[in-house]
Amino acid sequence: MTDLQASLFIIGGAFLVGVISYNKWQEYKAKKSVERAFSGSHDDVLMTPGKAAGKDSGEAPARHEPKLFDSELDADALPRDDLEQSAEQQAIEPQLGNPATAAAPAARKDLPVDELIDCAIPLALEAPVRGDKALPALQTLRHVGNKPIHFIGEDANGEWEPVAHGGIYSTLLAGVQLANRTNPLNEIEYSELVTRLRQIADDLGAEPDLPDMSEVMHTARSLHQFVVEHDAQLGVNIQSNGAPWAISTLLAALTRQGFDARPEGRMVMSDGEGGLLFSLSTNASAVAETTSRLTLLLDVPRVAPDRDGYGAMVACARSLAARLGGVLVDDSNQPLADVQLAEIAGQVDAFYREMDAAEIPAGSIRALRLFS
Repeated sequence: MTDLQASLFIIGGAFLVGVISYNKWQEYKAKKSVERAFSGSHDDVLMTPGKAAGKDSGEAPARHEPKLFDSELDADALPRDDLEQSAEQQAIEPQLGNPATAAAPAARKDLPVDELIDCAIPLALEAPVRGDKALPALQTLRHVGNKPIHFIGEDANGEWEPVAHGGIYSTLLAGVQLANRTNPLNEIEYSELVTRLRQIADDLGAEPDLPDMSEVMHTARSLHQFVVEHDAQLGVNIQSNGAPWAISTLLAALTRQGFDARPEGRMVMSDGEGGLLFSLSTNASAVAETTSRLTLLLDVPRVAPDRDGYGAMVACARSLAARLGGVLVDDSNQPLADVQLAEIAGQVDAFYREMDAAEIPAGSIRALRLFS
């Protein structure tokens, strides 16, 4: 071996050792950052499911007749630590398992990046960026799988807002929804998010502060378990006492009752402010001319308690039964007595208290996003 070859061999070895040492140092810093972020010991109602997972994530929302729950849950048994924390303790990063960062905004339910149901990823900018420049890049990343992604920015006054034209932002924050009715955020979706987010960060001169994948997956699965356990629909049926009803006559009667026909064929009852109280099915095919059974459905987690969706649905069912000559029955075709309907109303109230305790009130923006 010549002196030149020996020198090149030594230089190459030194360079390789330097690269390996640098990577190990970066891994060590990242690990310590994550350990600091997760050193808290408080319980999170969504990180400690009250029931063991066992339902298939692709199942349709469960119908419960005449009971709302398979088993009664004690709302008082839910962890209360999160409800007693200060606003500072409820910042985005400890709720979602993100590395600690001064860039994360305090809890703000009116922002599209929500500290409880999104994985928030800060993007540290080298210099302030205008919304006009950032938006074209940010708008290329709207979803991974079926999970929506939103971006907010911190303005010169330290206030957080959705990134918009005309704004100037010192820090950006990306948020991907952790779960919905279909499934939790998975490893493939998160990897796609990281890859595409790095590209956007490079375009904007930013550095993403990425949380550990295993922690994000754990939070996503816990949140989806909550959705599975609280995904309930209540149904009340009206059975004809005599001859089947003519569909054409029936639709006219339903319209007079206040139902609106939707393009997809559903009949819905509005709450008067753009939301839905409950829906109605004729249980008949598109070509059928008659039906002997109507079904009213309440999507419980999507209707706020103050709308009294259950009470309105029962009152509507009674009115229709009286007008059409029918009787209220359950899914087994057994008559529903007043005492049974009152018992279900009590279960609905307990259901709402559980959702409130989890800081995901029924009918709230959080609930509408999760139960979609």
